[in-house]
Amino acid sequence: MYVITADQIDSRHSRDLVASTIRVLDDEFGDRLALPPDRTAGDELQVLTADAAAALDVVLLLARSGAWSIGVGIGSVEEPLPEDTRAASGGAFFSARDAIETAKTRQDHFALVVEPGRHRRSADVEPLVALMLVQRARRSAEGWELADLLAGGGTQRAAAAALGITPQAVSKRAGAAGLRVDEAARGAIVRLLEDADTRASDAVGSVDGIGGVESIGGVESVDGIGSVGSVGGVETGGANG
Repeated sequence: MYVITADQIDSRHSRDLVASTIRVLDDEFGDRLALPPDRTAGDELQVLTADAAAALDVVLLLARSGAWSIGVGIGSVEEPLPEDTRAASGGAFFSARDAIETAKTRQDHFALVVEPGRHRRSADVEPLVALMLVQRARRSAEGWELADLLAGGGTQRAAAAALGITPQAVSKRAGAAGLRVDEAARGAIVRLLEDADTRASDAVGSVDGIGGVESIGGVESVDGIGSVGSVGGVETGGANG
């Protein structure tokens, strides 16, 4: 599962944003979360979800405001789940605690930690999410305006009409804002996050998109391709079907 812990930046010199942010998260992601978002400390909130896309979207929403240090933990969670997020426990929560403490020391205020024994390591995922956040942080107000118009499935032509500019100008603005690459990167990162929430032992013994690997006479065979046998000491491949 995915635990997102967010700590308000410079909370001593700004108003408390936890309660209002929890309401936004609950409204936006409520049915995609395992438990309701929760305040875990004075200026800290926590989110728990089994949905990789929801986890990334929560991170992107929090990062856009620039008001939070964000730590993501990926791993196991003890079941049955309690009623409150702050009462839950497990490897994902320990990883999120390590991540948020690291995030507080970084310029981009983000860190991600994967529990040991998963199919992906922290280093496989964290840099790509961080790169996406940096790209978005550089987006202009005009770029965000267009992104918000398109986020609901609107077309560039409709966005052009709403903004009072030409479709060509919309296309140029979309390119400057990196909207196409952002959407493609989001899909790839979600798939990596899903991999990271898979135990390494569950990923052993299969070849993605091909089938299981089994041993025949000490030699591995890939289902759907064929077996490797030996004729006079020379290996031969057979094609099934």
